[in-house]
Amino acid sequence: LQRLLFERLDADLEWLESIGAPVVSRDTGNPLTTGVRFDPEGLTEALTVGTSDVHLSSPLRELPEGKPVVLATGGFAADPALVREHVTPEADHLLLRAAPGSTGDGLRLGLTAGAKLGPGLDQVYARAMPAPPARVEPAGFVLLSQLYARHAEVTNERGERYETATWSEIDTAQWMARQPRARAWFRVPRAALGERVRERTVGEMVDAAEAADAPVRRESEHVTVETVAGITTTLGGLRVDRAGRAAPGVFACGADAGGIATGGYASGLAAALVFGRIAARAALGQSP
Repeated sequence: LQRLLFERLDADLEWLESIGAPVVSRDTGNPLTTGVRFDPEGLTEALTVGTSDVHLSSPLRELPEGKPVVLATGGFAADPALVREHVTPEADHLLLRAAPGSTGDGLRLGLTAGAKLGPGLDQVYARAMPAPPARVEPAGFVLLSQLYARHAEVTNERGERYETATWSEIDTAQWMARQPRARAWFRVPRAALGERVRERTVGEMVDAAEAADAPVRRESEHVTVETVAGITTTLGGLRVDRAGRAAPGVFACGADAGGIATGGYASGLAAALVFGRIAARAALGQSP
């Protein structure tokens, strides 16, 4: 599935542009990744133009009979009960850094139809965020992310340390999600505050957390920031084949299709695009 995503992404990005999705940037800001940034509102408009039968705020409670269905409901990051069952007992302490409608509807409907669970159900994409009483609104999800675990001493409330292993620091956030109250303390040497992570310095990220009223302690040689794991999307979900098929007549894509990015993170939007188009063709009886 990862190979399929890799091989088809460029062509599907070109397709998005061809239907009018406005490109904001052709640079991800990270030399280790590739992709295109789109304007979200313009992207939504491009995908829905010419489509009159769109139902908003109309939950799908059961699958229709005799019709193929593509499930694309965003996973289950916003459902504490499912997160507690599959990911962490600290689910109630996680900061929700995701769409509030990502409540596992696709997972439940797929399982009812006979689908199986895929690998990596316990894995999530998360970020270290300023801990309460910090004010974290959706507009600040990116600005307030604390992306400097590699420059810090990371501990939980028991003083147990964690050594960051990946450049994306997703492993750190997943570890945090399973610690008491999903908390971690980042203790940064003042000498590291000038280090750059993408377009910002460590000091700028600490300042942003402090401005949001996060617990920040400044000492002569170190600065310590209390953080909480912010769950962005689940990485596990329904097991799908190369056609996006989860069960007879039922297909899944995006965060509803599990196991595509286990052990890391490969853009939920990229998976939604590639496997959404694959699933749509297969649902129509075309070659995926």
